Amino acid sequence: MNVAIGCDHAGYELKEVLKHQLVALGHSVTDAGVHTPAPADYPDIAFAVARAVADGRCERGVLVCGTGIGSQIAANKIRGIRACVCHECYSARVSRSHNDSNLLCLGARVIGVELAKELLRLWLAAPFSGEERHVRRLAKIAAAESGQDT
Repeated sequence: MNVAIGCDHAGYELKEVLKHQLVALGHSVTDAGVHTPAPADYPDIAFAVARAVADGRCERGVLVCGTGIGSQIAANKIRGIRACVCHECYSARVSRSHNDSNLLCLGARVIGVELAKELLRLWLAAPFSGEERHVRRLAKIAAAESGQDT
């Protein structure tokens, strides 16, 4: 699968590690930056990664910032994106199986490298369950995104 990845300055080192892991797992990587640890604004990168996923250039996306929270908020502003912050294994799996998340956000100042690698591996491997209750709930979210929830 083609995975878009990006970070701000706080996530630069972890992003570089995760890029190598993605390749080792057999995925192709589209790196939206940043490419140095110089100060950067997380919304710029979050929007670039989210748009790559939303428009179909990439199947999934990964964002790394200090906490993962800012990137998640920004990415979720793009229609069709279901970004999640995960800092433990259960959420990484369930964000896929129940919520069909398509963008994983990680906090480089919150978790260590080995946990981040495990979360990425679990998140990539977990399929969406397709259960009716989850499909129904995601349809409600999509309707709200398109202004048809009223």
